[in-house]
Amino acid sequence: MGTHARIAVIGVGNEFRRDDGVGLAVAARLLERAECRDALPAGTVVATCDGDPARLIGLWEGAGLAVVVDAAHAEPGHPGLVHRIELDAERPAQPPTTSSHGLGLGEAVELARVLGRLPGHLVVYAVEGADTSVGAGLTAAVECVVEPLAASVEDEIIRHRAATAMGPS
Repeated sequence: MGTHARIAVIGVGNEFRRDDGVGLAVAARLLERAECRDALPAGTVVATCDGDPARLIGLWEGAGLAVVVDAAHAEPGHPGLVHRIELDAERPAQPPTTSSHGLGLGEAVELARVLGRLPGHLVVYAVEGADTSVGAGLTAAVECVVEPLAASVEDEIIRHRAATAMGPS
């Protein structure tokens, strides 16, 4: 299988900082859904990451599609609001939301762009959180988006596979 056939789904976060764990929760839900009904196609890797830019780049490098799910901080915030940001290797742009981590996705994207290590297509789902204090468990507003977001990621993969099967336009 060529590297561009590979799909990387990366849940970013820290499960011990409340809503910062949303990316991990979505990754776990995707794996549960795949187990129940074989939902993820061959070549799809679901991974988790703490947000370190070098680890993110390593996880998405060589992928035709990378889907990243992360918590975001926004002022004023709307807990549970999901932002979808699309970046192509040919037209990179820094995501407009701020990660809940010190160094975040924007830095990883910029570093990968400079190094020529962006995936073919990058889709970021940034979920606005309400609480990133120390503790386990998502707030209700963020917990409510985990299932629909897992379904959106599956749809993203299906669209990518269909577009790839049709070949370049």
